[in-house]
Amino acid sequence: MSPELVRFALRKQRLQIRAAQQRNDLGAGLQRVDALLDAVDRAREGASWIREKVPVFAAAALIVAVAKPRFAFRVARRAWLGWVVYRRLGPRLAPLGQLIGRLRRVAAGA
Repeated sequence: MSPELVRFALRKQRLQIRAAQQRNDLGAGLQRVDALLDAVDRAREGASWIREKVPVFAAAALIVAVAKPRFAFRVARRAWLGWVVYRRLGPRLAPLGQLIGRLRRVAAGA
C-alpha cells in the first residue's frame, strides 16, 4: 500500500472519530434544550388546564375574598405588581421567546 493511501486512510479515520465526538456533544447539548422545552410545554399545558377551569378558580377566589379579605387583597396586589412587571419587561423578553420558538422548530424537524 502506498504511503499516500495510508495517510488518507488515517485522515479519514481521524475525521470519523472527530465526527462521532461532535455528534455526541451535539446530542448532549440537545438533551438540555429538550429538558427546557419539556418544562415550557408542561407550563403551557398547566396554563391551558387553568383556562379550562376558569369558573372553578373564580368561585374559589370569591370564597377566599369573602373568608379572608386581607389575604385576598395581598394576593391581588402581588398579582397586579407581577402584571406591571410583565408589561414593562415583555418587549425585552421577546427575543427569548423567539429563540425558544426556533429551538422548538429545530427539535421538531430533527
